[in-house]
Amino acid sequence: MTEYVYDFTEGGRGMADLLGNKGANLAEMTRLGLPVPRGFTITTEACRVFLTTGEPPPELERQLAEHLSALERAAGKRLGQADDPLLVSVRSGARVSMPGMMETILDVGLNDHSVLGLAATSGRERFAWDSYRRLVQMFGTTVMGVDASLFEETLARVREQHHVPDDSRLDVCDLVRIVESFKDLIAERTGRRFPHPAAEQLRQAVLAVFASWNGERAKLYRHREHIPDDLGTAAVVQTMVFGNLGRDSGSGVAFTRDPATGRAGMYGDYLPSAQGEDVVSGVRNTLPLRELAELDPVSFAQLRQHLDRLEGHYRDLCDVEFTIERGRLWMLQTRVGKRTAQAAFTMASDMADEGLITSRRALTRVGGEQLAQLMVPRFDTTGASDVLVRGVPASPGAAVGAVVFDSAEAVRRAGAGEKVVLVRNETTAADLPGMIAAQAVLTARGGRTSHAAVVARGMGTVCVCGAEDMIVDVRARCLVAGGSTVGEGAVVSVDGSEGVVRLGALPLVESDVMRYFDSAVSARDGAVPESVRPVHRLMAEADAARRLRVRANADTPQDAARARRYGAEGIGLCRTEHMFLGDRRRLVEAVILANGDAERKAALGALLPLQRADFTGILEAMDGLPVTIRLLDPPLHEFLPDPTDLAVRAAVRDAAGKPPDPRDAALLAAVTRMHEANPMLGLRGVRLGLVVPGLLAMQVRAVAEAVAERTRAGGTPRAEIMVPLVAAVEELRLVQDEVARVLAAVSAESGVDVACPVGTMIELPRAALTAGELAREAEFFSFGTNDLTQTTWGFSRDDVEGAFFPAYLERGVFQASPFETIDRDGVGRLVRIAVAEGRAARPGLETGVCGEHGGDPASVRFFHEAGLDYVSCSPFRVPVARLEAGRAAVLGEAAPDH
Repeated sequence: MTEYVYDFTEGGRGMADLLGNKGANLAEMTRLGLPVPRGFTITTEACRVFLTTGEPPPELERQLAEHLSALERAAGKRLGQADDPLLVSVRSGARVSMPGMMETILDVGLNDHSVLGLAATSGRERFAWDSYRRLVQMFGTTVMGVDASLFEETLARVREQHHVPDDSRLDVCDLVRIVESFKDLIAERTGRRFPHPAAEQLRQAVLAVFASWNGERAKLYRHREHIPDDLGTAAVVQTMVFGNLGRDSGSGVAFTRDPATGRAGMYGDYLPSAQGEDVVSGVRNTLPLRELAELDPVSFAQLRQHLDRLEGHYRDLCDVEFTIERGRLWMLQTRVGKRTAQAAFTMASDMADEGLITSRRALTRVGGEQLAQLMVPRFDTTGASDVLVRGVPASPGAAVGAVVFDSAEAVRRAGAGEKVVLVRNETTAADLPGMIAAQAVLTARGGRTSHAAVVARGMGTVCVCGAEDMIVDVRARCLVAGGSTVGEGAVVSVDGSEGVVRLGALPLVESDVMRYFDSAVSARDGAVPESVRPVHRLMAEADAARRLRVRANADTPQDAARARRYGAEGIGLCRTEHMFLGDRRRLVEAVILANGDAERKAALGALLPLQRADFTGILEAMDGLPVTIRLLDPPLHEFLPDPTDLAVRAAVRDAAGKPPDPRDAALLAAVTRMHEANPMLGLRGVRLGLVVPGLLAMQVRAVAEAVAERTRAGGTPRAEIMVPLVAAVEELRLVQDEVARVLAAVSAESGVDVACPVGTMIELPRAALTAGELAREAEFFSFGTNDLTQTTWGFSRDDVEGAFFPAYLERGVFQASPFETIDRDGVGRLVRIAVAEGRAARPGLETGVCGEHGGDPASVRFFHEAGLDYVSCSPFRVPVARLEAGRAAVLGEAAPDH
């Protein structure tokens, strides 16, 4: 029989797939002997059954009743009994942390009778009715589907009537009336009454938590974070402890280190006389955690002790929720905390220094996308305007955008191409679409542990919270701060690192990390600025660990030099067609449309010295490192005149009574003759070199003469020739013969033995499936994953990304665009086949990838697993690829040390 319910004493952190992250960690804290309120977890497996069938598993009702009875016996009271009732919370807890995306219901077990018992037992009538109000509001919204804003409007009216700023100032009579109003609202909107039986409240709450897995905001968050849709969530049932019992009680969130900067020490927020939802929702401004040391030094000391133990046990940043009930500390939750990119590098490096983890384990704590975030520019505040508002620096970075005051407007404007900053009093889960669309988030309330801060940090979005001096008027669509009124659409600059906002768009300057990569200090420990020392340390660790080499895609000497500064170990793709832009395009046009050998030779003769000079400069910049030069590979139409333009020019001349222009007429005839319905699958790549006489020989000669010139100058050039779009081994043999002839001729002419390996791109399914044959001719393979993805999926990238990819992503056809992250099952399988069959035919065959996937972190990890020798990417992604290649090596090791 399947067990669907586990007591906190029965599990541990290793059971997160079954118990969810929250349930597994509660079990782990219980095992460690920390003060955790008793409870049990209903598994993700039960949720999956419910989501599949629409009904909970048949065994669940009995198992739930048995665990509830055990909980009641341990507590010495029953759920919802009239005198001194047991109350519980019901919370979601997925395998992957999804803060604020699913449902929580507190104070389950309260009704018209048990609220009186709670008031009598606690001696605090207001507390009891405040708890009842919370339950009816949460239950009505979460379980019964009433619009949350309707409850908020009721509360706002009562606050206005009594001229109080928040709910904590309302008295018992107010709360009693509010509870009755809420119950009437539920009945009016749903046709059903708020359920009084406590067992029924619990049953409905559990199913609502399960159903929230498929809520819109949860699905949106999973899509944004690439979390699979089939995991399901657990439901955690836990005995209530109360932070809203007076000044000797309270709730808070604590981190073992600063999640924004990574600095050591306790960080967090605390609210006296409050439940946990008050802290994380941001509806009230919190106190810094350090103030708890004065309010309750005993609880503060215990909390510090528990945090030290948890960090030592998890060997990572721990994010803890706690409640103090009449001077007694309770630990309600722990998880490995979300952190900013800066904090991730600082913590990983510091924890390695402290011996908490090894240097190799430290490498697994950071990622390529986090490194990319640190490479983006920051604000230049020289001569900047005065600060409009200051708040808590919750998620770092620099962002500029137009102010908007609701999620829908943020999505609308961002969809039209405008950059926006979402401004709210506080955010809720309903604001997630706007937070995703915005460049930055600014809130008047909340701290580093509020919903806005946690979600923004997880997404890498700039965020400033708790700007107390700012008044946000959503109805008037404006904010007031520092004597200024800022309306919707006004542009502001948000500095999430400093926690300040200024009017206008500030200029940007290079980040410290980018300046580090762009200089020579990356090779000298002593010259590394303190601000980038964690990055330097972990990059060195990655370079020492990685097997994959990292090259760059570069077409100019300037790009090649930059790539080398960033740590590139050669050029994996030099695209010769990029050298034919501007004025040179006419020469390529002349080669393709030449009327006879004489015209063609003249055009090729003009191109030869230009190409030779290009290659010489690139080989000099990459001296001693491999430079893979791809022969011409443009779709033919990119180098031909537009036939419509030619036809229009002819019609204009005709209308003016002028004779046809002979050159235009000849071009129009030639272009019409060579027109292709689908140029991407037409006369391009190797086909162009074989069909246009002299084109292949000219390019090979330019490469060979550049090699000879650099060799005579004392250099060590390592040019490689790559043949694009090969589908048949016969194509490659014909090219090999031509290359050998030209190399021999240049060697004889120059007196330099010019030897250039010849390889091919694998960018067609047929090439991957016949890789064994190709490897007998090719000396290396380079996977062109852009075209290989297009030809495998049958996608034209230029057409489909804006046409139906958004719908495909939304409906889960794929989790990420296959042009951004390698399609492991389809394109990836072709890569594996080609590597295996190629090396079987030619042992030691060098393999690499030169498509855009070479700079994508997830794809780099796949290429490591597939056994490739190198990845190649744009110069600016080289550091990212280096880091991910090192991480892939460490993650592939068997159980790396802490």
